[in-house]
Amino acid sequence: MEKLKIIGGDPLNGTVRISGAKNSAVALIPATILAESPVTIEGLPDISDVRVLGELIEEIGGTFHFDGKEATIDPTNIVSMPLPNGKVKKLRASYYLMGAMIGRFQKAVIGLPGGCHLGPRPIDQHIKGFEALGVKVTNEQGAIYLRADELRGARIYLDVVSVGATINIMLAAVRAKGRTIIENAAKEPEIIDVATLLSNMGAKIKGAGTDVIRIDGVDKLSGCRHSIIPDRIEAGTFMIAAAAMGKEVIVDNVIPQHVESLTAKLREMGVHVEASDDQLLVKSVPSMKAVDVKTLVYPGFPTDLQQPFTALLTKASGTSVVTDTIYSARFKHIDELRRMNANIKVEGRSAIVTGPVQLQGAKVKASDLRAGASLVIAGLMAEGVTEITGLEHIDRGYSNLVEKLAGLGATIWREKMTDQEIEQMQNS
Repeated sequence: MEKLKIIGGDPLNGTVRISGAKNSAVALIPATILAESPVTIEGLPDISDVRVLGELIEEIGGTFHFDGKEATIDPTNIVSMPLPNGKVKKLRASYYLMGAMIGRFQKAVIGLPGGCHLGPRPIDQHIKGFEALGVKVTNEQGAIYLRADELRGARIYLDVVSVGATINIMLAAVRAKGRTIIENAAKEPEIIDVATLLSNMGAKIKGAGTDVIRIDGVDKLSGCRHSIIPDRIEAGTFMIAAAAMGKEVIVDNVIPQHVESLTAKLREMGVHVEASDDQLLVKSVPSMKAVDVKTLVYPGFPTDLQQPFTALLTKASGTSVVTDTIYSARFKHIDELRRMNANIKVEGRSAIVTGPVQLQGAKVKASDLRAGASLVIAGLMAEGVTEITGLEHIDRGYSNLVEKLAGLGATIWREKMTDQEIEQMQNS
């Protein structure tokens, strides 16, 4: 096991290139199961979630060749094998295997998915959609069994706007007989990305990116080549880091429209943000204004940037209120930020941040992926040395984070943990 060390206070300067979108990758890879010949995806991020999904593809008879940037997946010989637990437990997005396996085989057995612990994230909307398509769903000994004699198109209204349910229903519906209409669908860019891949494979999908998606089922899907979109959450994380410590940072390979809600909040704080076609220039300012933030479904402020943004707000003058309407348990980073001298209190679904304060280096632990990003940003701003454990969470979603920050001038490195440190961490 490793820990991350940061000596804070160094200004960031230069250009950072954003990797492919993690939240797209974890849906695109399962989507390839629906094809009957090889699919190549360009620009995949080199993260543990991608590699775990690749191993799952191989477990069920497919091949997965990944060079750190491009993957070729051959689903030709995939069989409908049960995936009860094991690697499925490592990531939440393993639930996309349900929709893909149902679409191709009309049956699947998938263990209940894992991933970050962010409070209740039920999959009832996924199941509602599958059942509408003619799937019988049962929960047996901790695994979900899905079986259908035939998939039939249906009109499905999502009670809650859900990215996962929207994508999962799309995956099942592209091979269903007739037309499926998903109403109150999520509009995230990752949904458009998955729909683009499926369309390149031969699917008939209209309306991705709006709240009504229409899918006309087809008998067969073929392999293709697809380029993934840039990761808007990684882009946002580097924009926040640049706002905190940036002299002049260019965030390259980004779609500015995808991060408009963050750009608006940074400008409200007084940060200089300049957008061009596929780049953003971000410059920090000596003093920033406090702002209030409420997370919302896209195109609102993303819940995945709430934690990194909360760290930045410790530098702003006044009181900021951060409200997370998406995940109730997404404040586990607050106690760790308090260890670093942050003045934050949690009231219900809101964190109240009073600043500015000078953060101090400390030993802290990442409890989930974006909490880890929050602690990294806090470490960049802090006086002294910050030591972060729980790196397996950060590795799930950020490709070459240490190298990218070091390239901008941060003093940051990974170190092996001693046996004694590992024991202390496991007992804490």
